[in-house]
Amino acid sequence: MTPTAHELLRTTAARLAPDPDANPFVPRVADGRAQVRTIAVLALEQRHVIPADQRSFQHLTRRSAEAKDLESAAFFDTLADGESLARERLAPLLDACAVGATEAATYEPQAGCQAYPAYVAWLALNGEPVDVVLALTANFEAWGRCCATIARALRDHYGFDDEACGFFDLFAEPAPDLDRQALTAVQAGLDRGRVTAAHLRHGRLLGHYEEMFWETLADGDEAVRSRRPHPAAP
Repeated sequence: MTPTAHELLRTTAARLAPDPDANPFVPRVADGRAQVRTIAVLALEQRHVIPADQRSFQHLTRRSAEAKDLESAAFFDTLADGESLARERLAPLLDACAVGATEAATYEPQAGCQAYPAYVAWLALNGEPVDVVLALTANFEAWGRCCATIARALRDHYGFDDEACGFFDLFAEPAPDLDRQALTAVQAGLDRGRVTAAHLRHGRLLGHYEEMFWETLADGDEAVRSRRPHPAAP
């Protein structure tokens, strides 16, 4: 029996859910151990992720519309608009981390943090749009939980205000309209026979590339910690 869109979204998210205990960086922020400098690096990396993802989503919107898949087009169009808001909310986070305009403009991104948007760009060129809807929706759930944890920790342990935490709050907040668009897109894809088994492979790779993002930050945090001067012996 063909599953409903709701069933397929639920089972896909369950199959692709990451081990929450395997994240090497978010727990450091959660208990205040992460260096502020590493949080700054996270924000600097996102300055590159956001415009890349936005262009990918815009391309997926066009591809979906050309294929008469207006339901997927609406989903990707909403994602593209959301990246504009994410870019706006990133600026206060950079300010709170004491990142100046010159550093932001000259920062060199790291491969481990940019693998995720590189794969999203590959999906924009090669993926069946509704399969990409499924893969992204499953991945967003884990990303949202991480952002919620970071947002709380930045307030509790680092003294960041609401404006500085706005970037993480954006992704931590429920997105019922986007969820409805995903449901509509997947149901339309099922009805048209466009959903393939590739959505699981896409989602698995997205999950691995997000793990690389957190691992790269964790490695950098260790490096920053090791460079900190040790207190003088009494």
